[in-house]
Amino acid sequence: MKWGSDNRYPPNYSSFLMSKPSSDSWHALTIDLAPNAIEAVEYALMESGALGTETRTPLTGPPQVVGYFDAIPDREMIRSELQEALRIYDLPTSSVNDMTLDQVANRDWLEEWKKSWQPVVAGRFVIAPPWSEVSQVDNQIVIRIEPGMAFGTGTHETTRLCLAAIGKYFSGGSFLDVGTGTGILAIAAAKLFPDARIDGCDTDGDAIAIAAANAEANNVGQIHFQVGSIDETSASADTVCANLTADVILPLLQTLLGLTCGKLILSGILETQVDSVRNKLQGLGVTEVEVTQDGEWVCCVV
Repeated sequence: MKWGSDNRYPPNYSSFLMSKPSSDSWHALTIDLAPNAIEAVEYALMESGALGTETRTPLTGPPQVVGYFDAIPDREMIRSELQEALRIYDLPTSSVNDMTLDQVANRDWLEEWKKSWQPVVAGRFVIAPPWSEVSQVDNQIVIRIEPGMAFGTGTHETTRLCLAAIGKYFSGGSFLDVGTGTGILAIAAAKLFPDARIDGCDTDGDAIAIAAANAEANNVGQIHFQVGSIDETSASADTVCANLTADVILPLLQTLLGLTCGKLILSGILETQVDSVRNKLQGLGVTEVEVTQDGEWVCCVV
């Protein structure tokens, strides 16, 4: 199950926990789909207002993603969000098949969800929810993040790729996290080098509030977060990280390069999109790019 999964603009996790269905049941929208469309459909359902999603992989038949709503969902809006998600993920419309709506009894979703959540290891970092016990080994850095609050809870491949790159390349000085989400990447940099100058920005004001709260909870309250994006007047940094999507990264690429004094870490890029990013970089005079991959997602380090 995913409650506010690792997508760009999911609903606030704490508001989900405090919300109650209008009756003793939820509205469950089940979508049959191709295996490679699971993440795209999860994204579309969360954009459509689902308070959580569940992935089912039956022994026979196609996989399914179930979106849970506290009111009858608008199917036309969901179809529109599905089309947009398939476009973003570069998938054909045939990737999504049947759609059915049912009512399911209310249960203690919170306790079920907590039982299923495990700490995530990414390089030197261990991402764990506040309630979990972590057996820390030498040299590991634990980051506590309330899962589902915004993009960046450590479970997504792009977050893990960025954390690994930060652990490998960030050597102190200054760090800029563009599209900070929960602030997890900025927090990782601050925990590595407490004396570094760490900045994070996001166009989503709610995400910035969550990132600031997470930084304080992790005792790295010195990070400077602000609502907005970057431009030529933004302060440069030794390491710049942009875990966005390829369609957002490409128009920002020249500005990102201009703000980078050392390493530029780019992720949120699908393997089918890496050539377009490489071509854009080459057009801007960049010839050396290190590419790492986790599943269908890619991280480029310039």
